[in-house]
Amino acid sequence: MGDIDGNSDKIVAWTRNAVERGAHVVAFPELGLTGYPVEDLALRASFVDASQSRIKTLAKRLADEGLGDIVVICGYLDRAGGTAMGVDRLGRPKGSPTNSAAVIHQGRVVTSAVKHHLPNYGVFDEFRHFVPGGTLQVVRIHGVDVALVICEDLWQDGGPVAVTRAAGAGLLLVVNSSPYEANKDDARGDLVRRRAREAGCALAYVNLVGGQDELVFDGDSLIADAEGTILARAPQFEQGSMIVDLDLPAASGTPSGTHEGIEIVHTVLHEDALEPYEAMAASVAPRLSDEAEMYGAIVTGLRDYVQKNGFKSVLLGLSGGIDSSLVAAIACDAIGPENVFGISNPSVYSSDHSKDDAAELAARTGLNYRVVPIQPMVQPFLDTLGLTGLAEENLQARVRAVVWMGLSNADGHLVLACGNKSELSVGYSTIYGDAVGGYAPLKDVPKTLVWRLAKWRNEDAKARGQQPPIPENSIAKPPSAELRPGQQDTDSLPPYDLLDDMLDDYVEQDRGSAELVAAGFDTELVSKVIQLVDKAEYKRRQYPPGPKITHKAFGRDRRLPITNAWREDARKAAEH
Repeated sequence: MGDIDGNSDKIVAWTRNAVERGAHVVAFPELGLTGYPVEDLALRASFVDASQSRIKTLAKRLADEGLGDIVVICGYLDRAGGTAMGVDRLGRPKGSPTNSAAVIHQGRVVTSAVKHHLPNYGVFDEFRHFVPGGTLQVVRIHGVDVALVICEDLWQDGGPVAVTRAAGAGLLLVVNSSPYEANKDDARGDLVRRRAREAGCALAYVNLVGGQDELVFDGDSLIADAEGTILARAPQFEQGSMIVDLDLPAASGTPSGTHEGIEIVHTVLHEDALEPYEAMAASVAPRLSDEAEMYGAIVTGLRDYVQKNGFKSVLLGLSGGIDSSLVAAIACDAIGPENVFGISNPSVYSSDHSKDDAAELAARTGLNYRVVPIQPMVQPFLDTLGLTGLAEENLQARVRAVVWMGLSNADGHLVLACGNKSELSVGYSTIYGDAVGGYAPLKDVPKTLVWRLAKWRNEDAKARGQQPPIPENSIAKPPSAELRPGQQDTDSLPPYDLLDDMLDDYVEQDRGSAELVAAGFDTELVSKVIQLVDKAEYKRRQYPPGPKITHKAFGRDRRLPITNAWREDARKAAEH
């Protein structure tokens, strides 16, 4: 995001790759020049100016490097036509920026498509940042009419996609930055098939790959024929170039005018068709299992957050429990074990098996491992302040955090918080303690899914003939914070399978207490869990960012006030 020069270099490099492989058209993702999502950078005149200037510079550079003949479609940030810099209009984003896609050929931007449907749900806030377009751009390339649209235009009914058939297009080309969530690839594939049939032409869907703060983009680019049959599919989470030959119908006219409020705009680059040539066979990448897909998203998100923010290494508290064990395995897969530092901070309550499990994981993965007992640091606080009970438990967690942050400051490590979504939901964490860190890989991973992913990672290692990274005891033993004698999570919380089921209804589905009681959950338990979730909002606001993998992640997806007197009353719901 924001690396316009670096992104320009990538566009040139991948365009050269496409030319060398015989391509005639190359498409890059939505806002590929600037990065996505731009958020409030769209409202900064200097950033929009840079995007407008660099897209022209990019066009000239492509021609200067002998790449001018190929047609390049690339997303960039532009302004609505006729918008004077510094002039604002009430009800429109400052400067009237547009989410646009440039058509580059022979050293210049010959036309641009502008995104029509601006998503304003879930993680998206595009009404805040852009003004919508009102045209369907159709570009004639080697005698074929290619219609251009941007991401959400494909997902919503109406708009430019709805008039593609009327425009007589032979190909609908869609540039996207569509963020990952579990099972979205299935919905995406169904959408591409349906829209191809509706448009009456082949459809090419190119999607971004990589992590950006809390979003992960999985690629999964697709091409379907006019009947909706998938001809080609790219792998998920892998940067690359998918080259596909298509036998497309020649343009039969230039339908124009306005249809359903959308103006059809034609640009002709080549009237004549290409001479026939031997087509390459297309490939359809195998689909990942649910666990492999989610694990890949978390690894991609962590890797890119570390590297794009200039870190070389990460540090985490390695307790021997399931959460820190899974985070350690993810970190090793993301940036290599030599760049992962696990710190064991045993207290007087730490069990021998937990200390052994942490050491065993370090030996299995090859990460850097260090033991720093905390009792010599905890005891002076206890002696001075006389803390007991919960205060003593939280003190231990906060002393550990001080150790981690101290080593982070000394050696430049990014500290990883190891909490999961279930704990974060009910506030089962110590603020400024185990909640400390710069990134939280499991922030959107419920506890039951943590176990699934840990088991999958070990099974995947066995299938590859490798040693499983996570000790079996870390997976099998009852979870515990080990901050008091004999402590287990179930002392404070219901079993995690029951808790996660209830949290799915309350957090993910926005169901109220009456609906939870009607679904069969115990009234007293519903009251307790809802109270825990509602009271923990202030903790979630202070938690580090982490990769979105579910339908509703904390932060971008779920936004609730901290100061909030509204309470769901399960007891009254049960009475009714």
